[in-house]
Amino acid sequence: MTAKSTAMDRGYGRNYLPFAYPALLITGAVIVFPWLFTLFMSVHEWKIGSPRAFVGLNNYARLAGDERFIESIGTTLYFTLLSVVLPVVLGTACALIFNERFPLRGLCRAIFILPMMATPVAIALVWKMMFHPQLGVLNYLLSLAGLPPSLWHTSLDTVIPTLVMVEVWHWTPLVMLIVLGGLAAAPTEPYESARLDGANPWQMFRYITLPLIMPFVVLAVVIRTIDALKAFDTIFVISEGGPGTASETINIYLYLQAFAFYNIGYASAIVVVFFVLIILMAMVLLWLRQKAKWS
Repeated sequence: MTAKSTAMDRGYGRNYLPFAYPALLITGAVIVFPWLFTLFMSVHEWKIGSPRAFVGLNNYARLAGDERFIESIGTTLYFTLLSVVLPVVLGTACALIFNERFPLRGLCRAIFILPMMATPVAIALVWKMMFHPQLGVLNYLLSLAGLPPSLWHTSLDTVIPTLVMVEVWHWTPLVMLIVLGGLAAAPTEPYESARLDGANPWQMFRYITLPLIMPFVVLAVVIRTIDALKAFDTIFVISEGGPGTASETINIYLYLQAFAFYNIGYASAIVVVFFVLIILMAMVLLWLRQKAKWS
């Protein structure tokens, strides 16, 4: 009877297998083939309009000595660090606030998550108008407070903090929702025991709340890090990598090499290196996520 059932299961497997072929074909066409083609192009020197020539690893060796590319790595890491730490800290604080009961809490939550619903390009266009040195509303608000106007995204010193401010406004609600889910799933018994033992609010947060929500905080860090590393829309719309190269991240430099300078082979090498960087950071973050699980 068991052998017959096994044979029937194998028959069903053969019958259902053809239904997986379209998904495999689409996956290969959309994901596998582009990456294989990118690897192929990364070992060639090819500018649009010129013949393609095999150069081996020369494109990768060229990256090692490309000061602009190395500078873009530093800019990317700086932007990513601020775009992760600030939303995670603020999102966690907001989650703690919205976890409490107060009038119109549901309405306040709905309003708070609205920025997350808009597309990055639309948000960047609105903020760019607000950052305008003469006509922007932000400098007008600074003048009302008696403060001097700021150059925002047109200054070497403030362009990255300005872009990070947009990212914080856009993605803090996402972190809040993730951490809020952790708070909703947390058991109530430890808090009741802590109150009986005379623990104050800070002690309950430090020794109960924080360990319970830490897996969710780490998850938010993983999501925000990967998203900030590949940020393009906001930076390109607001600053286009400027002034100069002050906000030129790897993605912006890649875009310029591929679609402004038409160095397709060199741009492909940048893609491969950037992909390896993202994979390495994702592995580290996922390891931290695993370590942060409840015991």
